[in-house]
Amino acid sequence: MDIDCLPLEKTGYFSKLICDYTIADTKLRPLYNRFPDIEGFKGQLEEKGKHFTQAQRDILHASMLNQYKNTDTSKGTIANIQLLKEKNTFTIVTGHQLNLFTGPLYFLYKIISTINLTRQLKKEFPDNNFVPVYWMATEDHDFDEINYFNFKGLKFQWNIEAFGAVGHLSTEGLEEVFALYSKTIGDSKNAKVLKELFENAYLKHNNLTDATRFLANEIFKDYGLVIVDGDHIDLKKTLVPYIKRDIFEQTAFKKVSESITKIENISSDYPVQVNPREINYFYLKDGIRERIIESKGNYLVNETNISFTKDELIDEMNAHPERFSPNVIARPLYQEVILPNLCYIGGGGEIAYWLELKAAFEAMNVPFPILLVRNSALIITEKQAEKLEKMNISKSDIFLKQNRLINKKIREISNIDIDFSPQKKLLEEQFKDMYVLAEKTDKSFLGAVKAQEVKQKKGLEALEKRLLQAQKRKLKDHVVRMTELQNEMFPNQSLQERQSNFSEFYLAYGEDLIPMLFEALQPLDLNFTVITQK
Repeated sequence: MDIDCLPLEKTGYFSKLICDYTIADTKLRPLYNRFPDIEGFKGQLEEKGKHFTQAQRDILHASMLNQYKNTDTSKGTIANIQLLKEKNTFTIVTGHQLNLFTGPLYFLYKIISTINLTRQLKKEFPDNNFVPVYWMATEDHDFDEINYFNFKGLKFQWNIEAFGAVGHLSTEGLEEVFALYSKTIGDSKNAKVLKELFENAYLKHNNLTDATRFLANEIFKDYGLVIVDGDHIDLKKTLVPYIKRDIFEQTAFKKVSESITKIENISSDYPVQVNPREINYFYLKDGIRERIIESKGNYLVNETNISFTKDELIDEMNAHPERFSPNVIARPLYQEVILPNLCYIGGGGEIAYWLELKAAFEAMNVPFPILLVRNSALIITEKQAEKLEKMNISKSDIFLKQNRLINKKIREISNIDIDFSPQKKLLEEQFKDMYVLAEKTDKSFLGAVKAQEVKQKKGLEALEKRLLQAQKRKLKDHVVRMTELQNEMFPNQSLQERQSNFSEFYLAYGEDLIPMLFEALQPLDLNFTVITQK
């Protein structure tokens, strides 16, 4: 296996905000607490250790025992749950939706980044314990985002009518998905493992939460991963004071709005990822998950007939905290309130909205975690590597947008020079003299000279383009091979990790896949990883 790294900005698939964050651009320093390096973790350990109480640890430990009571759990996970009671134990967290059969490949990358970081921190800080946590987004209601996975260009989709939090959904109907998937992947040894995994997860568990917990637990059973479901009454009880501040004081809305303005003032190249609402909680009950809205002093549940006075809403919080579900703005705070957490690991979009939240955390007196962009990777098979070598396409070339890749390679292999840059430069030199002449005689001719220069440059560009198209036709076979190869590696002209399901690669590599990824992905190396399997 060969491992190569590219700066994120060289891939063309990451926002300027994330690229700037990973190189610690000083413009972004006010938006985060500490940078994800060893020195940053040293300070985070001290801060979180002072803020997280034994009472919080006891609640978390009891909740996790309750959540795992019906799960066949590995010794490593049981040991890590026990460690959560200890004052020198801290967590590293990643979160993800309950995507069907893990969804895109980066589900694995998130969790592997998290586990690898706990291992690295244990070496750096041996007197402390570090527990990897996968936070299941059981309370989300965006069913259309999670009800499918892609496999070699095919889309396997779970078609049901869904309401409320996705974690509550019955797994009924997944037999049909399983039947189609089973027919597609064949009967190899690795295919049989995948079929058994799907069947045991989704056909032997009654709801999507339990199915996803089983699936993640089975994939990472040898690594001590602890899976947390925030949709739990004992954990929600600790959130009640923060819910009140969000709803009645609009703390998050005010502070996040201020941060968004600050981000926009830093750079117009930093788009806003999410906008806060005046109230950042949903009401969760009996198959509904709808926004809470304030109107004339009363609190309404959107799209329902449910309403509360302020006092009634407070009573409801105290009696049924499990009915209050945080949105994307409030969930990070909830996570940090209930966990002894040092770091959140997420994708570019996630880290972008976390960078809006620091001021809200400070207002709530909750330590803001270190933010780490998860590992990203491209897996190149042996056969693909051979094709790249034959066509003299480098690992960095393959990340170019398809048209740019084709143009670049056609220029390289063509027997004529299709680069008119020297001619354009010569033209510019000639027009310099004409500008001087016009300046000395009649300045009103300057515009005419400029127009003529632009016209002639466009003429050269048109000729260059036509010649390039002619060469593409002449070298059509080469263009087709390049295009097909890039489409294999970048399905839908997107990153492999955002499209392909892990099962494509498990079919090829079997039980070697997960160890291979653990070896290749280094969480504090903030680059893009290219893995070439030989």
